[in-house]
Amino acid sequence: MIINSEDERFFEDLAGAKTEADGEYGVELVKASTGAVTARAASVAPKMIHTKEEKEDLWADGEPEGQLTVDVYQTPDDIVVESAIAGVAPDDIDVNVTTDSISIRGSRKREKAVRDEDYLYQECYWGKFGRSIILPQEVDPEGAVVKFKNGILTVTLPKANKKKIHKLKIRVD
Repeated sequence: MIINSEDERFFEDLAGAKTEADGEYGVELVKASTGAVTARAASVAPKMIHTKEEKEDLWADGEPEGQLTVDVYQTPDDIVVESAIAGVAPDDIDVNVTTDSISIRGSRKREKAVRDEDYLYQECYWGKFGRSIILPQEVDPEGAVVKFKNGILTVTLPKANKKKIHKLKIRVD
């Protein structure tokens, strides 16, 4: 496929990119994991939240919620959810499990106040965080075990025992 300069300009215009020939480059810094979006990305991205009321429904007190990173894997008997949640007290974490989902919510509190202009890098997320996951298989919420050691939250969810199928006899009337 041959791309000529007219094609390049079309794609640059489409992407909003500047070339070296233009002599301009745009750089925008955005805080990670806060839901902040650049003006350009906001104009292209689908709008998920349209009104202040919708935002307040999502964030009950107006504070954004960061997305918790997780690893989810299975063993022959369990589904295991792990997450590194350093700097959070166990009392500040809520874990809710149903037969088909898990929800983890919490809050990481900053111990000292730092002004935004004093940051050289700000990559850690402070404030509320959460994650809800639809599980690939039914689990037994009553048998779930939650451990928190060295900043790692591990939730072990026993798979629902499919072998306990109750076979019914068909009555002929």
